[in-house]
Amino acid sequence: MERDNSPAIVFDHVSVTQSGVHILDHVSAAVPRGSWTVIIGPNGAGKTTLLLALLGEVNYRGRIELGGGKGLRIGYVPQKLSVDRAMPFTVTEFLAMGIQKRPLWLGISRAAKEEASHLLDMVHATHIRKRRVGTLSGGEMQRVLLALALQQKPELLVLDEPSAGVDFEGGRLFCELLEDLRSSQGFTQIMVSHDLGMVAHHATCVICLKRRVIAQGSPQSVLTCSVLQSLFGMHMGLICSESHIHRAALLGTPIPAAPILERFDPAASLSPSEILPQEQADAERAAQEAPHV
Repeated sequence: MERDNSPAIVFDHVSVTQSGVHILDHVSAAVPRGSWTVIIGPNGAGKTTLLLALLGEVNYRGRIELGGGKGLRIGYVPQKLSVDRAMPFTVTEFLAMGIQKRPLWLGISRAAKEEASHLLDMVHATHIRKRRVGTLSGGEMQRVLLALALQQKPELLVLDEPSAGVDFEGGRLFCELLEDLRSSQGFTQIMVSHDLGMVAHHATCVICLKRRVIAQGSPQSVLTCSVLQSLFGMHMGLICSESHIHRAALLGTPIPAAPILERFDPAASLSPSEILPQEQADAERAAQEAPHV
């Protein structure tokens, strides 16, 4: 049987307009089958809207093709899930609601318990099976939502900023888990992220979005100073032009005697001491070089 090498997803001139505002403007891109594809861009670039269009949650013009027109089973991990922390159900009961048909108050079937336990084992979270959902941390809740998405046995896993609200170590472990699952389960993965360090280390394909596609390709070919400046503005250009450390860190290139940037979020607010206007930087440099009397 021949392997299907067609793209998992094709976005063909996808446009979204809401309340007269153009959110997406003729977005055309292809997501390779089996890839870890990450959509990056500034706030308001339309990243989440593109995912919602993919999921059929917003109206759009253009065409979105899945699996070469055959369709794909989709698992979705939202950025967060609003849960009443006073609700008494456990993690196992929460997962069982997506597995068994009978009402939860009639009890959980043995099959549902076994399936829930298997899903939690897949995401390395069996230790929280008896915990109340309302007591979970952000990282623990992300693993539960991932387990719920895996219950669909997805061919395409869609994630919207899964590291949002999770600390650095939790985000790193979650990405390693996703890498292992994609390798073992063989699904295609598409996600939104602001974490360029994660993108450089894990993504196999990057879509740079700013209402339209600015660039697409491997991290090595896409995470360049010119592309990042086009996406995030002059401040990113200053970072790139004044030091190659940032770009080398993003691309995983080792630099002797220099710290490697593990996580860089261009959407986060940066202090004036971290990113200076060019005029201020030049003035400070001149002051440092001036002879002291």
